[in-house]
Amino acid sequence: QLQVVDSGGGLVQPGESRRLSCTLSGGTVEHYAIAWFRQAPGKEREWVSCITSGGTPTYAHSVKGRFTISRDNAKNTVYLQMNSVEPDDTAVYSCAAGQLCVLPYLQHWGQGTHVTVSS
Repeated sequence: QLQVVDSGGGLVQPGESRRLSCTLSGGTVEHYAIAWFRQAPGKEREWVSCITSGGTPTYAHSVKGRFTISRDNAKNTVYLQMNSVEPDDTAVYSCAAGQLCVLPYLQHWGQGTHVTVSS
């Protein structure tokens, strides 16, 4: 059974960088679309980025140009590199795996990792 583990969160100062990891077990990362979502306190869950099984990345407007999604097949891991972080990036970040970068198809979820952007 496919398992998804996301990690890498923590306290980050505004303007700095952080890299989140999404590691799969029980399946090969290059066979799945992997998406990142986030949910800030009191707000609805927001789609952040996705990389298709073919390796095509897409980004939400709010993070485009600052965040980069990438995949390391050897480590069976997808990364979300967060640069120039802002206080509005504070949220619980979760990755999800599935057949397509569309919510109904993203059936396997990590437990979430908390990112706090604060000085």
